[in-house]
Amino acid sequence: MSAASNLRTEDQFLCSICLDVFTDPVTTTCGHNFCKNCITQHWNVNVRYKCPMCNKVFKRRPELDINTLFSEMVVQFRREAQKKASSSRSKQQAAKPGEVPCDVCTGTKLKALKSCLVCLTSYCQTHLEPHLTVKGLKTHQLMEPVENLEGRMCTKHDKHLELFCKTDQTCVCVLCSVLDHKNHEFVPLREESEGKKAELRKTEAGIQQMIQKRRLKIGEIKESVKMSKDAANREKAEGVQVFTALIKKGLKEFIKEIKDKQVTAEKQAEGFIKDLEHEISELMKRSFELKQVSRSEDHLHLLQSFSSLKTAPPTKDWTKVIISPPSYEGTVVRAVAQLADTLRKEKKKLLEPELKKVQQYAVDVTLDPDTAHPELILSDDGKQVNHSGVWKNLPDNPKRFTVFANVLGTQSFSSGRFYFEVQVKGKTDWILGVARESIGRKGGNSVKPQNGYWTMWLRNRNEYTACANTAVALSLQSAPEKVGVFVDYEEGLVSFYDVDAAALIYSFTGCSFTQKLHPFFNPCNNDDGYNAGPLLITPVNHTN
Repeated sequence: MSAASNLRTEDQFLCSICLDVFTDPVTTTCGHNFCKNCITQHWNVNVRYKCPMCNKVFKRRPELDINTLFSEMVVQFRREAQKKASSSRSKQQAAKPGEVPCDVCTGTKLKALKSCLVCLTSYCQTHLEPHLTVKGLKTHQLMEPVENLEGRMCTKHDKHLELFCKTDQTCVCVLCSVLDHKNHEFVPLREESEGKKAELRKTEAGIQQMIQKRRLKIGEIKESVKMSKDAANREKAEGVQVFTALIKKGLKEFIKEIKDKQVTAEKQAEGFIKDLEHEISELMKRSFELKQVSRSEDHLHLLQSFSSLKTAPPTKDWTKVIISPPSYEGTVVRAVAQLADTLRKEKKKLLEPELKKVQQYAVDVTLDPDTAHPELILSDDGKQVNHSGVWKNLPDNPKRFTVFANVLGTQSFSSGRFYFEVQVKGKTDWILGVARESIGRKGGNSVKPQNGYWTMWLRNRNEYTACANTAVALSLQSAPEKVGVFVDYEEGLVSFYDVDAAALIYSFTGCSFTQKLHPFFNPCNNDDGYNAGPLLITPVNHTN
């Protein structure tokens, strides 16, 4: 008996009609067993009395016998199965919030292991057993447990959603394809799902690239912060040495200015890093979702989620974000310039190295005759310009200024740093600086940043003005004879220097350059000969 028990399989105790364990088993004359109720109903419906197993036809309804031994074996099997189910059930975990519960469990709902797309039911380990062993149930399609299995049925025809209408981009049942989507193009859900998986994998790969780019940008910002700190430390060390030697009074203000710049730079960097890390977090979430969905066998869920997942979440275009350490050039200059007259000699010694820093970016500038106003006279070498007061008949040229006596440098700059010097000695009026290439040539626009100009102006011999959007009157201790113009394109900086005094006159900071910049010159009207002298572009002397 023990040996026989070991050879028993569940299939031996399942009725071939209801596919469940026998209830009140009876035997036909051909030797096959059925549930008494199952075979009785079967013969009540069918006129011909035929065995469902071997198809033997009986002339008249056969008598049903009770197989006592087999009935006892069924009872014993039920007990063993219940004991096994009870033991297995005790080892399984109850479904937690967010997990799919077993639809068959009564009382405590255990965690479902699989969902059946045919039965539209989710099963725990115990109740899943028949689908793994019973021949008729093995063909059912199982998948990872999901809720709302009813949503996988066509609400109109109450049939499984098993086709994808490519014409209407929706999931349909077989009847839909015949009735409501006639002549449309259809593919099985699996085929469409595989195609969408490939797209999602491509999207996920793109998101991974976005994540990598943002990680690189974080590294770039951190390196910028390090460079900024190094520059700040060097500048502070230099400042401490200078102010200790000269006067301690200005030390506190100097360090505060440096520290404020550094704090501002770090806050900006921290803000960028925070934004980047947030984008990475959102991208990683989307990447995880894409991986989960693209690996899922749940074709309907994949197709329903595809539209919302195929695109990356909104992010900033970080390629346009340029991180540059703040410029500390001129910090010591501006601080020392506030000292008393008794420090003037020491001040110049201090300022010369600062000027030399910008002079190393000297470029060769020549005047562009095609842009010169008709009343201007340019030297043959393109190095000097003065106002003649006489209008020359020149060819019509869209590049030429016709209202104000302006002329541009031939050279243009769209990146990096550049510096040039102009002699202004003897003149009572002049305008110098840089201008963007697209400035108007035929109108009377004022020379302000909002119109594309970053300039400095001398009027009436001693009235110096920085031509900002709101003009800034400049108080200079002496009239400069030679003016140096320095531009840091990326930093958005335009500075003017008194070359002989090695002093910073004024700086435009926080400028936003998006076009080519040209050196800009205006010698102003000759004022009946009082301002007839030229503006002269001079070579930069690095040995002064």
